[in-house]
Amino acid sequence: MNIAETILFTGSSNWILNIVFIIIKIAVVIGVTMLHVMYATYFERKVIGHMQIRLGPMRVGFHGVLQPLADMLKLFFKEDIIPADADKPVFKIAPIIPVFATLSSLAVIPFFEGFVIAKINIGLLYLFAMSSLGAYGVVMAGWASNSKYSFLGGLRSSAQVISYEVAMGLSLVGVMIMAGSLNLSEIVKAQQQYWYGMYLIPQFIAYFVFVVAAFAETNRTPFDLPEAESELVAGYFVEYSGMRFALYYAAEYIGMIIMSSIAVICFWGGWTLPPVIANTIPALAVVPGIIWFLGKVYFHIFLYYWVRATVPRYRYDKLMALGWKVLIPLALANIVVTSIVKYMS
Repeated sequence: MNIAETILFTGSSNWILNIVFIIIKIAVVIGVTMLHVMYATYFERKVIGHMQIRLGPMRVGFHGVLQPLADMLKLFFKEDIIPADADKPVFKIAPIIPVFATLSSLAVIPFFEGFVIAKINIGLLYLFAMSSLGAYGVVMAGWASNSKYSFLGGLRSSAQVISYEVAMGLSLVGVMIMAGSLNLSEIVKAQQQYWYGMYLIPQFIAYFVFVVAAFAETNRTPFDLPEAESELVAGYFVEYSGMRFALYYAAEYIGMIIMSSIAVICFWGGWTLPPVIANTIPALAVVPGIIWFLGKVYFHIFLYYWVRATVPRYRYDKLMALGWKVLIPLALANIVVTSIVKYMS
């Protein structure tokens, strides 16, 4: 074997190893995420149950701990009903789009230092693109079902996404200005320059706007207008059953995890501890970064449950007014102030 053949063989083996390593990372991330999705539904029912002085699921397993598995099996074997007058190709494709968009968003999220599937310098823009893409699945479902309830849900979702995606994007501009990067790992590292170790303090207004917009983006209470049970029965997925319904359900909870991860990375310092805490209590610095990251994400997911149990649904015109008249002006004001402070410093 000559030198050229040796280099070619070594290069090809490295290429294959890299591909295998990436596939393993993808499988681990998707597997852990789907496990979180299963038990996010369980903990939501438990948390809201206790907030309302109920017990929540109790029958399947100890304190209902196997309830997510029972729900999954039920949906898997349930009949897949397609309305006779539906646009069948669009009806079948629609549930796949939000799941694809939300799972694809996981590719750029750094769960701890050095662990990210795709290291790209425009991670935030990529996440915005994927969140926009997920809305198409909702609009397509509303149109293809040939139902007035579904159609109204799809229309509401399209207007809601247009309104609140603007506010969400503007809320993160202040973070981009302070970090000087769109790379999520670089944003986390940039926050360590300050003794408080997070952008939550200087960007509190942006954080408030982001959290409210995230609730609207994921169609969660009090902004669950596209699926308002009291008005639209179930909204855009009223005609779906079986696994197609489960795909929409999974996409909503993956979206919650994605939005919580973005909030943690951009405002809570990601997997890191604030330097003031790490210096005061050195033992905490030994704890792996993934533990801190997951703890912060769990707090934000709990916030979804807490709001659902305590806040009533917004009226639709109030929802639009909040987005355009309150959140967007607040986000723009935050950009101006952040730019001035950055320029003066």
